[in-house]
Amino acid sequence: MNFTKFHALGNDFLVIEDGQKFKEEEIPEIVRRLCDRHTGAGADGLILIRITDPAQSRVNFRIFNADGSEPEISGNGLRCAAAYLFHYNRIPTTFVCFETLPGERTCELISRQGNRFEIKIDMGVPKFSSRDIPFDDGTEHEFIIDYPISINRKAYYITCVSVGNPHCDIFVERFFPARIEWHQVGQELENHPFFPKRTNVEFIRVLNRQEIEVLFWERGVGETLSSGSGSCAAAVASILKGLTERKVKVWTSMGQLVVEWEKERVYQIGPAELIYEATAYI
Repeated sequence: MNFTKFHALGNDFLVIEDGQKFKEEEIPEIVRRLCDRHTGAGADGLILIRITDPAQSRVNFRIFNADGSEPEISGNGLRCAAAYLFHYNRIPTTFVCFETLPGERTCELISRQGNRFEIKIDMGVPKFSSRDIPFDDGTEHEFIIDYPISINRKAYYITCVSVGNPHCDIFVERFFPARIEWHQVGQELENHPFFPKRTNVEFIRVLNRQEIEVLFWERGVGETLSSGSGSCAAAVASILKGLTERKVKVWTSMGQLVVEWEKERVYQIGPAELIYEATAYI
C-alpha cells in the first residue's frame, strides 16, 4: 500500500487516501504494524482520508493512534491531511472541509514554502462539562478547574477541556527534572477511572500573558513532540483560568503554533511538512 508521511512540529502521521479499501476489522492491526518505529514506517498515528465532494473540497477524515485505537480528532493530524491534499492538488481550492467524528472542521492554506505548509484550522467550540469531556467521579460538573487528583500520594490539580477529544491540563511552575516522572503522571491520568474514554494530558508552564510552554502525553501514543488539539486545550485552559490573553503562542518541543479563542470558536495556525512517500508491504 502507498502512503505519505507528514509531521506537524514532530508529531508524525502516515496519510493514506481512499481508506475504504481496508476491511474495518483489519485497520487496528494495520495501524499498529505501520506505526511501529522498529518494524514499520514509524509514526504517532495513521490518517485515512476520502474525498466525498471534490467540487466543495469536502473530505472524510479518520485518525488512528499508534496503538490502533481511534480518537475523535487531531489538530496536527488535520493539518497533515490538509497538507497532503494541497501538495497533490487533490482539491480545487485552498480550503478544506473535513468530516470528522465531532463534526465539520475547516482548514485554510495560509502559505507554502516547498514541502512546508502553514495552515489555519477551525477547531470548533470548546466544551467544559463533565458529561462533554467525559469525566465521571459520580457528580455532574459544569466546569472542572483545579480539581485535585492524587497520584503516588501527591495531589495534582487538573483542568479539563474538550476540543472534540478529552484533555486534562496540569499547570506547573517548572517542568519535571526527569522525563520518567511526568511520563508516569501522564500515563496514570490517561488511564484514570474518572476518564471513561481515557484522556490526553498536557503539562503547562505559563511564560507570560501571550505565551505558554507545553509537554504532551497523548492518549494511545505516549509522549509526543507536539499536539494540535493539546495545544488548543492548553491555551483554552490558560485563558479559562485568566492566566493569558485570548491569543496565545504555544511553544512545543519542536517549535511554536498560535491558538486564538475568538468568541466561541477556537482557531489554530501551525505548520505541516511532507517527509517522504513510500510503499509498505504488509
